[in-house]
Amino acid sequence: MSDVCVQDMATGRRRTNQVRHRPEDLDEWARSLHRRYGGPIAVALELSKGPIVSVLQKYDLFVLFPIDPSMLANHRKTFTPSGAKDDPTDAELALKLLLTHSEHFKPLHPQSVEMRTLMILVEQRRKLMHDRVRITNRLRNALKQYYPQTLEWFDHIDTPLFCDFVRRWPSLPQARRARRTTLETFFREHNMNRKALLQRRIQAIKSAMPLTKDEAVIVPYRLQALTLVAQLEVALESIKTYDEEIAALVPQHPDHRLFTVLPGAGPSLTPRLMVAFGEQRERYACAAEVQMYGGIAPVTKRSGQSTWIHWRWQCPTFLRQTFVEWAAQTIKKSYWAGLYYHQQRAKGCSHQAAVRALAFKWIRILYRCWKTRTPYDEARYLKALQNRGSPLLKMAETA
Repeated sequence: MSDVCVQDMATGRRRTNQVRHRPEDLDEWARSLHRRYGGPIAVALELSKGPIVSVLQKYDLFVLFPIDPSMLANHRKTFTPSGAKDDPTDAELALKLLLTHSEHFKPLHPQSVEMRTLMILVEQRRKLMHDRVRITNRLRNALKQYYPQTLEWFDHIDTPLFCDFVRRWPSLPQARRARRTTLETFFREHNMNRKALLQRRIQAIKSAMPLTKDEAVIVPYRLQALTLVAQLEVALESIKTYDEEIAALVPQHPDHRLFTVLPGAGPSLTPRLMVAFGEQRERYACAAEVQMYGGIAPVTKRSGQSTWIHWRWQCPTFLRQTFVEWAAQTIKKSYWAGLYYHQQRAKGCSHQAAVRALAFKWIRILYRCWKTRTPYDEARYLKALQNRGSPLLKMAETA
């Protein structure tokens, strides 16, 4: 159920009501507004995506204006310092904000189906990656309780090889009872053909000493380990499926050539960078807007003689992660990026601060490439730095 406040611009009269979150009720509400007011109709929302947005975007008469919830909350404090909150009041405040400060809000223009599909896919994939980390951490902890040898035998536990091994031999006594030929066949079926490594691993299995023989510990943690292995297998298979869907979708977009050539992007970060910029060139007037919206540009506060600079708290977290994670990959993939990172470190910046500074610089370059539809060229950029007499290259020559 959503609270709605509607103002008739001809008479200035307002009325509030509630609309149920059912397709039929939302459709009837939209049609009733069209019959009464015609179109277009401006709609202020505390959302930029979700079921309500998807429903309203079906109708050409609506022009949607997303309002950041934190902005609305701060506006509410102006009139209710006590902190009181009420949904009908919030709906009226959102309407007032849109009417009195319309220049600060941009209408929501949906991007192409391909871009919106890619946007959801990469975000969902990232959540699956978080699930994989969460499950592997719990699995590692469970195995440490009764079967820690498996963590020594394998370099990585988030692999089909590890999952198959634990599912087949979920305790040390079971693994030790397995025949040597059975173990050899198992590892070869998983493409582990290095003879020396194979023999060392089998010898370690046969000579391992149990951590405990207490069934009160072994039975529950073995069950937990098998449960987590099953969850991990589903997560790994789902990530693989998402990777295939994303890989098939990326080449269909004309902008993919701008991002596939970027150093360190790869199959994972290329689609995320495509989504970060989108396809609407009119959305950003300059690179600074991308830096601020993405949470890369710092925030400066001045009061009297004091100045305080801190990182941006309110921003799309996934977008900031995309820029920062990609910038970190370019340190070893781009000559100038590596020089810039080490320059920032030499100034006393932490690793994260240096990477954010590098991301800040990269966004300016990417924005120019994206705006002009020109693929990034490392040699061309280094030549431009040389022509400008960049101190970055001079520092490299001195070193």
